Amino acid sequence: MTATPSVARTFHLSRLHLAAVPAAVSVSRAFVRQVLTHWKLEDHAADVALMTSELVSNAVKETGFGDRQPKPWEVTARHVIALQLRVLDGSLFIEVWDRSVQVPVKQTVTDETEGGRGLHLVEALAKDWGIYRPPAGGKIVWARVLLTLPPRPDLDGSTLHLRVPDEAAPRSGAVKDQASTGLMQRVLDGLHRLL
Repeated sequence: MTATPSVARTFHLSRLHLAAVPAAVSVSRAFVRQVLTHWKLEDHAADVALMTSELVSNAVKETGFGDRQPKPWEVTARHVIALQLRVLDGSLFIEVWDRSVQVPVKQTVTDETEGGRGLHLVEALAKDWGIYRPPAGGKIVWARVLLTLPPRPDLDGSTLHLRVPDEAAPRSGAVKDQASTGLMQRVLDGLHRLL
């Protein structure tokens, strides 16, 4: 009997929950820049931040208040979205969860069209993208970027500290728990495929 050599795998994950409000878009970009800097993947920060902005913007429109900044008392525990950055071997996954079951659709755009280019940008920048429906509910719209180098975070025990402004901080509750569960189901499904 011969031993099969094991293959070293790279796995990193960072997640952020946000209220489904317009401010979530800029906070998500800051999160991406901070995480990718920590992982020493700064070369991908501009493209990943742009794709994240588009995916988070779609999630906010679908489950939040659209382009309107709500009054603080209007934001409830059901207005939650979540962003997860995950590296598995040579791929970086951008994963955005929201509670809606509506599938995002690429819009037909012309030179005169003002919006609707988000998924076109994601498609142009990502290796691939799609929609995952976790058993916990909602949906995860994801994009995958191929990495030229693996992440190299400092192994000094340091953690990231991102201050989320009050207007973008989510309320605790069942929807926030559902977001965490759905994103973890996506991770587990991805790992299961490796077996």
